[in-house]
Amino acid sequence: MQPDVTVHIVDDDAAIRQSLALLMRSVDINAQCHASAKAFLDLFDATKPGCLLLDIRMPEMNGLELQQELKQQKIQIPVIILTGHADVALAVRAMKAGAMDVIEKPFHDQDLLDSVSKALAKSAEILKVQQKQAIFLERAGTLSPREREVMDMYIDGKCGKTIASVLNISPKTVNVHRGHILEKMQVRSIIELVHLLMPADP
Repeated sequence: MQPDVTVHIVDDDAAIRQSLALLMRSVDINAQCHASAKAFLDLFDATKPGCLLLDIRMPEMNGLELQQELKQQKIQIPVIILTGHADVALAVRAMKAGAMDVIEKPFHDQDLLDSVSKALAKSAEILKVQQKQAIFLERAGTLSPREREVMDMYIDGKCGKTIASVLNISPKTVNVHRGHILEKMQVRSIIELVHLLMPADP
């Protein structure tokens, strides 16, 4: 069992929740069941990798509304929609809203497991990007306003001479700021700084 990886199952049908959970656990994937969208939101930990198996038709808050709520809260979790054959229009809307996959009931177990595997890999990538961006922001918080201004210009692709001209300071002063920026951001070059800001493709 992978304790830090969780497939969240959100469905108002207890039998479906149990069936999906057993399927996940049969391949050593941790599963957490939620009877409603609200129950999921109350317990979800966005700092841990996982994906969401989401029924599209539920009372109170349906799958599409949960997707919208996740977007509003800036929660990035791969979503797999489980839908009946009569819900084609809703499934299309779910895909447009960012669902990673739509799987029609009844489905083949292996098709779902393959989709879950891709979603969990995607989740790990998302968290890696978020962690590196958090490091960037934490280090950037140690910069002076002028250093941040110079850094932003470097990130935009401006050279030292251009930065000096725009800020009406000497190139030597720009180089001093550059040295402080690299030291505080804990990188060896502007290229490495850009990689810290924009790591691997999510």
